[in-house]
Amino acid sequence: MERKIEQLRDVALLAHVGSGKTSLAEAILFNGKATKRLGRVNDGTSNMDFEPEEIKRKITISSSFHHCDWKKHYLNIIDTPGDDNFNSNTKSSLQAADGAVVVIDATAGVKIGTEKVWDFIDEQSLPRIIFINKMDRERADFFKVVEEISNNFNTKATPVFLPIGAEDKFQGLVDLVKMKAHTCSKDGSGNIEGSEIPGDMADEVGEWREKMIENIVEANDDLMEKYLEGEELDDKEIEETLIIGIKSGSLAPIICGSATLNMGVTQLMNLIVQGLPSPMEREPFEGTKPGSDDVVQRKSSEDEPFSALVFQTVADPFAGQLSILRVLSGTLTPESSLYNANKENKEKLGQIFLLEGKKQQPTEKAIPGDIIAFAKLKKTATGDTLCLEGEPILYKPVEPLPPVLSYAVEAKTKGSEDKVFSSLSRLLAEDPTLKISRDQATAEIILSGTGQIHLETTCEKLNNKFGVEVNLTPVKVPYRETIKKTVKGVIYRHKKQSGGRGQFAEVHFDISPLESGGGFEFEEALSGMNVPRNFVPAVEKGLNEAIMRGTLAGYPVVDMKVRFYDGKSHDVDSSEMAFKIAAIMCFKKGLQEANPVLLEPIMKMEITAPEDNMGDVMGDLNSRRGRVLGMDSKGKYQGIKAQAPMSEVLRYAIDLNAITAGRGTFQMEHSHYEELPAQLSEKVIAEAKETE
Repeated sequence: MERKIEQLRDVALLAHVGSGKTSLAEAILFNGKATKRLGRVNDGTSNMDFEPEEIKRKITISSSFHHCDWKKHYLNIIDTPGDDNFNSNTKSSLQAADGAVVVIDATAGVKIGTEKVWDFIDEQSLPRIIFINKMDRERADFFKVVEEISNNFNTKATPVFLPIGAEDKFQGLVDLVKMKAHTCSKDGSGNIEGSEIPGDMADEVGEWREKMIENIVEANDDLMEKYLEGEELDDKEIEETLIIGIKSGSLAPIICGSATLNMGVTQLMNLIVQGLPSPMEREPFEGTKPGSDDVVQRKSSEDEPFSALVFQTVADPFAGQLSILRVLSGTLTPESSLYNANKENKEKLGQIFLLEGKKQQPTEKAIPGDIIAFAKLKKTATGDTLCLEGEPILYKPVEPLPPVLSYAVEAKTKGSEDKVFSSLSRLLAEDPTLKISRDQATAEIILSGTGQIHLETTCEKLNNKFGVEVNLTPVKVPYRETIKKTVKGVIYRHKKQSGGRGQFAEVHFDISPLESGGGFEFEEALSGMNVPRNFVPAVEKGLNEAIMRGTLAGYPVVDMKVRFYDGKSHDVDSSEMAFKIAAIMCFKKGLQEANPVLLEPIMKMEITAPEDNMGDVMGDLNSRRGRVLGMDSKGKYQGIKAQAPMSEVLRYAIDLNAITAGRGTFQMEHSHYEELPAQLSEKVIAEAKETE
């Protein structure tokens, strides 16, 4: 069927991990005849979770996309990750949606992941539908979950369907608007039959219908007046006002079912078509004119100039890079020329693809609301805006979540370090939350991400996609060495006589400490002609080499000054090499006399945690030699500004998760260096000597 804007529905499915989002996507695709059988996550036949890492772990790691037809509408389904490690991808994918379905497990209720995705939906101001899943499972409790929803979220959430039975007796739904019952078959076919509302549910249905109407009429003043005056409202008025309430976001309808049995899914699909907006019904998208702060607006219309936002990238070892974008305005054909407003360059367009799980379907035209993909764009990355060169616009993408956990990456095969770095760089295009860097002091490749599973799956992808095998090892703490006292008149003579030309050089140094952050200073203060000036660069070169390895534990030396004030030379035996060696040895000698100490990196931290956990978080920080610098209240949460030694917070992401049951978040960056306490210093020095 040809796509028309008013028939499009771009729907993101979001949930706490394990709530059955992907199974729901499979049931929707099956009902919409986009797939011939119901894909199953547990047996690895899912159309949406197709990456090897996803099949192995039975979770969604990056959003996948598919589409189907339903009731003369075209549904674009975005199946997002639910695991905390991949929240950044979920947040980013919402930029492609016009509405959301929040899936909640009927046996587990509202979890931390539900709260997080709810906040993401709020940030994007999207309307939502709530689907209470797994009604067929033991301990499923629809009404308990409804109560949790109203206690946790400030949106007016109201059931528009009630379940008939629960657990193994779950057999269908009652439509509270039309006052009809639907019996659902349990064979996965999605078939439903109209039936009478069970007699034993009459009072319950009446009570919940009344609650629903009370919530619905708030979306329409005239209807509210009518209702308050005791007039009877007809089903059509109720339905129309319900739709207005959903689309405006003032109301979140609650429906229930079982995704794996395909029960309640057709009713959900009907509600998506009726209640969630088409791209046409969105407010105009706002961007800026490149190079200025001037606001530019684009409506979701085919008549507007073309513009789109790249919200995801997939690194494919065979097809190259696949850029996934949401068309925000205008139309696009394979002949169109594209302009990247961020990189200020033209991109050559090949085929336009619609995504169908792991497959791609070529299309001749893209319209506003379409989710499409291009292969092999040269400079385009996630977050970039593609538009027409003559009508440029820049959209602001959502910020990726900051990385919180770092590991050193070691190649399993010696000598393949460069391949590790280049392959990781390609995965960075796919996942903007990953960060890679090389630590100059320790020569390690450091990989940072949003959690343990995030980094482990990145290494699995590295192997599956590029054949590169790596190990993750704890990051080495980049300690530094410095001195605490001034030593004057340090003298070292380098003399070697062994047949032929000898080596001779003598240097006299004053060594003194500098303020923290002072780095290294070299002062040439020679007077007289004891040392020819042409040897001074060799002395400085020797010192620059020597400061890379201190005498305590082999860490770089900082915050000190060397004054080169005298020395001796020999007309024949002195050379640059002799003076370089003399400088290195004199430096080491002076360092040992100048009370050397170890410095440790201190991190600046901002922690957000629920008020209930504050005592535990503060106690834990104290046990890590942390210092709390200040606190501020953020609703139910508290913000803590603190400092702590890097060595104590290398795995803080995992520990904070455990203390706060996943509700705590934090950001961390390097602040400064401080002296390491003596007893810990001894331990670091002993370890350094062992590894030599």
